[in-house]
Amino acid sequence: MASSGSHIIGFWPVVSALVGNSLVAVIKLGIASVSGSSSMFSEGIHSVADTLNQGFLFIGLVRSRKKPDDDFGYGYGRERFFWALLSACGIFFVGAGVTLYHGIMSLFEPSPIEFSVYIYVVLLASFVIELWTLYVAARSIRRMFPDLSWRERLELSDPTTLAVYLEDCVAVVGVLIAAFSIALSYYTGNYVWDALGSLIIGCMLAGVAVLLIMKNRFYLMGRAMPEDLKEEIVALLVRDPVIEKVLVFKSTTLDFNVYRLSCEVEINGPSLLKEMYKRSTLRSQFDEIKNDFEEFKRFCVHYSDRMPRLIGKHIDIVEAKLMKKFPSVRHIDIEVN
Repeated sequence: MASSGSHIIGFWPVVSALVGNSLVAVIKLGIASVSGSSSMFSEGIHSVADTLNQGFLFIGLVRSRKKPDDDFGYGYGRERFFWALLSACGIFFVGAGVTLYHGIMSLFEPSPIEFSVYIYVVLLASFVIELWTLYVAARSIRRMFPDLSWRERLELSDPTTLAVYLEDCVAVVGVLIAAFSIALSYYTGNYVWDALGSLIIGCMLAGVAVLLIMKNRFYLMGRAMPEDLKEEIVALLVRDPVIEKVLVFKSTTLDFNVYRLSCEVEINGPSLLKEMYKRSTLRSQFDEIKNDFEEFKRFCVHYSDRMPRLIGKHIDIVEAKLMKKFPSVRHIDIEVN
């Protein structure tokens, strides 16, 4: 499992990508306007979309750090998923949509490209910058899950860092595709290759957008904690001698790697009674009140008053153990059946 401290997860990958893509977008669009390349224009639009989307991600990270208040007692952690969803929609409609439209128009109405060495200078500079932001995102994911495979890391990664990582992957590959399609157009004299490069980039962006939209949808709907974490928590609960069994267990995500859980447990009466009278015996209590009805009534009142307090105190102890062993569980509600 990832470590706690989810509020800062994804911050530096987003900031580095925001700065890097802002610079790249200006460079790409500048050279696209000069050269007339469809692929270069698509790459420029891609970088503009990435910049706007990472702006959304940054807003989500900042707002998710707000402390709980009367309106949101469990905090604003899900803000990151809302803004990440907007970012994913931006990738789909702006990044992929505009890129695919421009590629289709260039396919049916190809226009000549003004070939220049500056095109490849820009592509090389973009490649270096995008590769750096990709490295920052990959390093962040690797630190979060050091012992897992990359497939598992991407599956468990938070949507914000994952968005930066996948966008940068597409950006790096997109630069190579743009360079290749422009080169083919130059050597063959057929500008269809440039349009095809734009279409490929657009399809890649659409695929990434759909993946991110689905991932953020799960979190916004209150996705339950991972099954392995649930099993560990249930195992700790039933190891407690006072808890007989866990009847109902529910959980929801409040922020990345931050969960709220509620469960219903059945109390082990003999164990609770043993804890209640660990300093004395029921036999001695019986001897004290034997044949004394008034004393018996006082005993019953004392017992009925003490038992709920003892149950509440023990539940508090169990909750403290859970929160100490599982820092990602921030809010716990345990009810007695």
